[in-house]
Amino acid sequence: RCGRSLPRDDCFEGAIGSVAVTPDVRKRNNRARSTARLAAVQALYQMEVSGVDASDVVDEFIAHRFCLVEGETHYERPDVKHFTNLVKGVVSRQSELDRSANDCLAVGWSLLRLDMTLRALLRAGIFELLACPEVPAKAVISEYVELARDFFDGAEPGLVNGILDTLARRLRPAEFEPGSGARDIVQDG
Repeated sequence: RCGRSLPRDDCFEGAIGSVAVTPDVRKRNNRARSTARLAAVQALYQMEVSGVDASDVVDEFIAHRFCLVEGETHYERPDVKHFTNLVKGVVSRQSELDRSANDCLAVGWSLLRLDMTLRALLRAGIFELLACPEVPAKAVISEYVELARDFFDGAEPGLVNGILDTLARRLRPAEFEPGSGARDIVQDG
């Protein structure tokens, strides 16, 4: 609708420069990543429904859905770099992500039997566990469980928690060892 692109400070990671990273800046960066995760799930869903390719969906979200309308303050600007990484990464590694999810599902179940939104959530969460080691595993799990709660009222958040926790412990065992120095407080990096 607005067609404007975001200013180039859309990527918070490394874009802060000489500005001190205060708790407020960290909180804003975390919210930007949370917003990017929600948008990525929506984009992945849209791609599955419409068959549109990743680059086109990313471009559409940046040009039309991420634009900030003057006077609106309730909308958190997403971390565009994280959003793009999630969407394109899920697409490029979808077979691997689906195998990982299928390994955690009950016998006779596959990812393709699940709701499309739930598939998008799981694929994005698994990708983030695999490809974003700078984000603590517990933060990834927490973020995607919260997204599942936003979309579902039933057992789906528990399923997301179970699958992501199982995979996180396999992929990043050091983060779950007692005394490993991993943060017990979930905080997005």
